[in-house]
Amino acid sequence: QVQLVESGGGSVQAGGSLRLSCVASTYLGDNYVLGWFRQAPGQEREGVAAIATDVGRIEYADSVKGRFTVSRDNTKKTLFLQMDGLRPEDTGIYYCAAKRGSLGWALLLLAQYYVYWGQGTQVTVSS
Repeated sequence: QVQLVESGGGSVQAGGSLRLSCVASTYLGDNYVLGWFRQAPGQEREGVAAIATDVGRIEYADSVKGRFTVSRDNTKKTLFLQMDGLRPEDTGIYYCAAKRGSLGWALLLLAQYYVYWGQGTQVTVSS
């Protein structure tokens, strides 16, 4: 069983930056797909960024391209999301998620394919 714990959320003004971290309870090898998702009040959970190390692929939602950067550290236990140029529409609860095994690139940002989830961290961006 993989446990994920997010941190780094907070309140910032538009244009600001935050760096989210997600620490896993165990080593996550290259055969894991890792992702960041967010959910705003009254809306469905949406994929923000995902990384599939085994195939060297990173995917971003169109709404965050050029502003967010996903990465993982060499210990393979921590996933990061650097968020720059934040906008009020980025407000929501941010979750990290993991899935063992490969996932087609078209599915990387779809929440239903992920198995392990963190509890989420709140990000609030004011205008």
